[in-house]
Amino acid sequence: MAVTVRIPSVLRTFTAGKETIPVDAASVDEALAKLDAAHPGIKAKLCDERGTLRRFVNVFVGEEDIRFLDGQATAIRDGDLIDIVPAIAGGSPRR
Repeated sequence: MAVTVRIPSVLRTFTAGKETIPVDAASVDEALAKLDAAHPGIKAKLCDERGTLRRFVNVFVGEEDIRFLDGQATAIRDGDLIDIVPAIAGGSPRR
């Protein structure tokens, strides 16, 4: 199934600046593997050594957070949009 993965700006160095990457996959995990096959090293930024998404990486299929679906095993359908959203933290507290 053809789906589109939207790449956050902080990871676009892996995709030669491309904001979206089309992949053929049936699950989120398969999409991440195919994304990494086409753009080596990107999955290491998203997943730990076991292949599990890092805590600060949020992934959505359409409007749904995969943490509330089947995680990385979440099935995807032809035409779905997968958004990779790294959590943003930091800065100094307001005084």
